[in-house]
Amino acid sequence: MKCSRIIVGITGASGALYGTTLLEALKQNGQVEIHLIISNAGRDLIRMELGDGAWERTQSIAHACYTIDDLAAPVSSGSFITEGMIIAPCSVKTLSAIAHAYDDNLIHRAADVVLKERRRLVLLFRETPFTLSHIENMARITNMGGVILPPIPAFYFKPTTIQELVNHSIGKALDLFSLEHTLYARWGQEK
Repeated sequence: MKCSRIIVGITGASGALYGTTLLEALKQNGQVEIHLIISNAGRDLIRMELGDGAWERTQSIAHACYTIDDLAAPVSSGSFITEGMIIAPCSVKTLSAIAHAYDDNLIHRAADVVLKERRRLVLLFRETPFTLSHIENMARITNMGGVILPPIPAFYFKPTTIQELVNHSIGKALDLFSLEHTLYARWGQEK
């Protein structure tokens, strides 16, 4: 069975649990080679929001980890074949950089490569409320082929925990890559 490569970016927007849940779900799928990039603010956020040892646990899930300033990493080239990239959570800075092809770090560069190669880019943009600038940048990325997926949960499956709300958003991202999961009950399914 073919193993797919997916790039995961974690930035400094609040919601580190989205990134770590995504990594765990990709690992559990068992058919995905995970390439991880975490911004400096993302690293600090993981430590702050998820506690002691979370940084080390997060890195240990990926098959390959790259530093944010390694613009020579394999994921910075279109010749490195991937299914695409998911950025969870995605900060305003990252959204803006991608919208304007401002490739000043590896997350921005890898996202730009994914777009130019016409691969799937999914951004769990974690900001609210939206300014006109946010909306315009989301539109720019959508027009380039990216998918903006703000982590807005559904409630039809009657979630009772924060993790269930997070799982729903991550499940929606995995659906965009046609990856099997059991993160949430689909419409008409029992929980």
